[in-house]
Amino acid sequence: MDQSKDMTLHQRILNDIEGRIVSGEWPPGHRIPFEIELTKEYDCSRMTVNKALTQLAKAGLIERRKKSGSFVTQPQAQSAVLEIHDIEAEVKSLNLSYAFAIVKRTRRKAGADDIRRLELEPGSSVVEVVCIHQAGGRPFCLEERLISLVTVPEADSADFSTVPPGAWLLNQVPWSSAEHRIHAIAAGADQAASLDIPRNTACLVVERRTWSNIGPVTHVRFTYPGDKHALVARFTPAS
Repeated sequence: MDQSKDMTLHQRILNDIEGRIVSGEWPPGHRIPFEIELTKEYDCSRMTVNKALTQLAKAGLIERRKKSGSFVTQPQAQSAVLEIHDIEAEVKSLNLSYAFAIVKRTRRKAGADDIRRLELEPGSSVVEVVCIHQAGGRPFCLEERLISLVTVPEADSADFSTVPPGAWLLNQVPWSSAEHRIHAIAAGADQAASLDIPRNTACLVVERRTWSNIGPVTHVRFTYPGDKHALVARFTPAS
């Protein structure tokens, strides 16, 4: 077969498959036609098809599974390390529908661990909120949040049924400083059940504390399945 024709077909296969993935015609999990099917469709060599699929896999658009074929990958959300990111915006950036559900909401006296996390005075009260964020009808992120009622007394009457607690706080309380702590865990029984993943699945945890000019606002822990999220940071050389 003409080598220049193969090169042209290689680019055409790349463009066709990428276009179907980006447009949503082939959603995450969709099986790409087998190499032999693509060879017949494009009337080209199997080497040309293999090269195109390999390039798509390197770009993270497809996943190649031995003996099973190639499948469209689940897109990976990205959030900036130094920003207060919005989970709904993350999900929508993946062209997936967003929803959230409150699993737990309690008001209580701060325990020793709460006092440590939020730097509270003994006897202070907090609101604890646990919710599951969903993407495309599947669990995307587990949120476990403490809110100081000393700094944000309005949280005592908020039920968070229509607005996620993070978005509610951003609209309610101007924050002046924040701290991020990022680490990895193996999902325990509770995280696995909440995120509908096997136990010991690698997960990315982002813990954040924020303060206003009045005092500590919130401590929140976001847990993501490790293959569903990435963190990015842009920085310049130190002067």
